[in-house]
Amino acid sequence: MEEFYRFNPTFFSSSPNDIVRPENLPAANFSDATTSTPTEFHSQASSFLEAGHGHREVTGSDMYDAIKTQIANHPRYPDLVSAHLECQKVGAPPEMVSLLEAIGRGNYKINTCYEIGADPELDEFMESYCEVLHRYKEELSKPFDEAATFLSSIESQLSSLCKGTLTKIFDYGSADEPAGTSEEELSCGEVEAPESQETTSVGSHEQNLKGMLMRKYSGHLRNLRKEFLKNRKKGKLPKDARTMLLDWWNHHSRWPYPTEEEKAKLSEITGLDQKAD
Repeated sequence: MEEFYRFNPTFFSSSPNDIVRPENLPAANFSDATTSTPTEFHSQASSFLEAGHGHREVTGSDMYDAIKTQIANHPRYPDLVSAHLECQKVGAPPEMVSLLEAIGRGNYKINTCYEIGADPELDEFMESYCEVLHRYKEELSKPFDEAATFLSSIESQLSSLCKGTLTKIFDYGSADEPAGTSEEELSCGEVEAPESQETTSVGSHEQNLKGMLMRKYSGHLRNLRKEFLKNRKKGKLPKDARTMLLDWWNHHSRWPYPTEEEKAKLSEITGLDQKAD
């Protein structure tokens, strides 16, 4: 039955101008429908043409136009148009969906006195064609619906995961804050803040994380700063002593390793302590 009512793939076009119209409807393949030829439907179309054109020979083009005219004037034609538009909406961008909905709200008036039951074969064709379109729309919608459900699930999981991680970080920071931490320690250990803070959500997260780390490790930073200040170099050598040492170096560049006696002599003339760092 589906092969009997098969439709042309070009019938489903992405262009809104390719809406179902009589001139766009593909001709149904009736060759497999019955073993008797010509069929009742074609006989009625031939009679319709002979009545309108006298005894002129009926061509294939005239037959094709007559079939399309009967389809366009059938009471189920608006349902056929609606089913086609529903297929077009699947996966279409919002602006295209709005345009298709506007087209669907148009009036498709039946210009003849055709009624359901007047042509059983045509009635069956229209009903089956609409059913095929409905099934086609369901098949098209299935992967889109599954993808939307999957993305929604992943988005929800990521949101829940990020929210839980941030909560744990802040709870951990407030619970493990070292004893004795004061505003003075925070000011001593605090790293210079950037001149302009980011206003995005990522920038806000970084600022919160930085604040938590400062509260947790400010005491350690203060101790490291004191240790660094204690061990840093005490400054340059006196100019005269530096000149004397350079002069000795130039004279002993091949073997710049003074003996104990030379060390004592250099210490005496430069005024430097041998054991000084």
